[in-house]
Order: sequence, then C-alpha cells, then structure tokens
Amino acid sequence: MTRFRTSFRLLAATAALTAAWTGAQAQTGAYPSRPVRLIVGFPAGTGPDIVARLLAQKLSEGWNGVGVVVDNKPGAGGTIAASEAARAQPDGYTLMLGETGQLSIAPSSYTKLPYDPKKDFAPVSQVVTSNFMLVVNPQKVPARDVKQFVDWSRQQKGLFMGTFGAGTPGHFGAYIFGDAIGVKPEAVHYRNTGDALAGLMSGDVAGAFASVGLAAPNVKAGKLVALAASGETRAALLPDVPTFKEQGYGQLVFQSWFGIVAPSRTPPDVLAKLEADIRRAMQSADGKQRMEDAGFSVTGTTAREFGNIIAADTVTWGKAVQATGFKAD
Repeated sequence: MTRFRTSFRLLAATAALTAAWTGAQAQTGAYPSRPVRLIVGFPAGTGPDIVARLLAQKLSEGWNGVGVVVDNKPGAGGTIAASEAARAQPDGYTLMLGETGQLSIAPSSYTKLPYDPKKDFAPVSQVVTSNFMLVVNPQKVPARDVKQFVDWSRQQKGLFMGTFGAGTPGHFGAYIFGDAIGVKPEAVHYRNTGDALAGLMSGDVAGAFASVGLAAPNVKAGKLVALAASGETRAALLPDVPTFKEQGYGQLVFQSWFGIVAPSRTPPDVLAKLEADIRRAMQSADGKQRMEDAGFSVTGTTAREFGNIIAADTVTWGKAVQATGFKAD
C-alpha cells in the first residue's frame, strides 16, 4: 500500500510538472509545437497551391522543422475549403490560404454561402498579389493585341471565354472585359486554370484570363499569345506584353491576391506570432525571390492591412458581380 501511495504521488507530481511546462510553453510563445495544416481550395499545381507550398517551406524553416502540411480541398471556387476551415478548431493548427474569390467575391456571388468571411475568419497577412494575362490560342485567334481581339470578337457569333471556376476573379474579369469592349462574353467554367488553358489550346474557347505564373510558360513556348496584362505595370515574367492601360483600356486594371486567414477566436498571441513569422518569411531575400520567380508580387501585409483589403475588395467585386446578375447556388 505504501509503495502504491508513493507511486501515485510520483505520478501526480509528474503530471503537475508536465502541465506547468506546457503552460509555460504557451506563455513563452512555443507555438507551433506540432504540424500545422494549411488548407488550399484549389488543386495541386495551381497558383494558390504554388503559393501555399512555397510559404509552407519557408515557415517550416523558421519553425525549426515543424511541418506545415498543405491540404488541397478543391471545388466550388474554393468555398468547400473555406467552409471546412471556418469550422476548424481555433487553435492556430488549421489555417487557410484564402484568395479573392473565397473572401471578397463569394459573399456577393453565392445565394447561400456556408460561411461568413467577416465573422468566421481572422485575417493574418496578405502574402502575394497576382495579375492576369489575357491569353488566346494563336492557331484559332488571329489577334496579337487587344484592339485586334476586340475587332475579331465583334465579328464572331459569340465570345466564349474560359474561366477557372464560377465566382472566381477570372470569371468576373471576363465580364469586366466584355463590358469594356461592348461584347457580352459567354463564360465557360472549368475546374481550374490548367483545365481552362487546356480548353483554350484545344480551341473550345477564344480566350481566358490566366495568372502570370501559369500563362508565362505557355506563352514562352508559343502555345498561347498574351495580349495584355491586367496590372498597373507590366509583368516581370512577360515584360514585352503591354498592360490594358497602355492599350487604352484604363478601366481594365484588376488582380487577385492570396493571404493567410485563421478561424475566428484563434488566440491573439498565436495570430500575432503567425503574422510576424509570415511577414518575416516573405521579406527574406530567398522567400521573395521564389515567389517572384513563380509570377507573384510579394506583399506580406499586417493583419489590419489585410482586413482592410478584404473589406475594400468585397465592395469593388460586389459591384462587378451585381452588374453581371450572376448568382451561384
């Protein structure tokens, strides 16, 4: 009996010491102490996936090897992933690489959205922005600049534009373009940018808005022709391609972005550490270079700045959605 009591006391003391050590870890910022799951709403190989994997690698390096596991949950323009992330335990061990469509476009484009971007997520940091290229198949479309494409489009029975999913920036970018040139486009939705580019190269659609990173290899290989860049300035990967603004279409300046969000009610100290670590990763020379080589512009904003961007773009894209009359179930 005495031996039993002694063992019990040792176990109790050990448990108390363990609890105290764990509590001390939490107070001294030991997060993360186990792998972090990073949900991405798009398939492997797409722009969001590339950003997520580059960021995951940099964070893991800064966290002394603690892993960041990228979990692809594609479908419904990223809303499936966002719904799952919104319901995750708010402990910092489940994050989402959010993008423009999920957080700023979806509230206007979906009749019943299973999450509320404003209430269900805490912004951490915008990581990068991405401009688009208007690309066409040179075997199917004779145009080599925007004006030629506009003239060609007006002679066709319909302007079929490929998108990488209903409710995405590429979808509404096509509508913004059609409105600017006075031709109503017929949006053909694909599962992702890769499928949209495949449809373009097979001649199923006349054009598409593709991210610079995914468009560049196909343009350089001669498979596609880039007519214009959607940014304020030319893209570093395709510097010879003029912007819409340079070609007389100043209203066609738009981009998408990717950033980290956490479930709301995630502890403030965890959010603060995430923000600092992400910004540090993006400000590092190799982290920035890797993103730029993939066709993205690094931002690495504060949480407050990212929240303001999401709110402002919700208004901007909401007007575009309203103008099209589009609604998804």
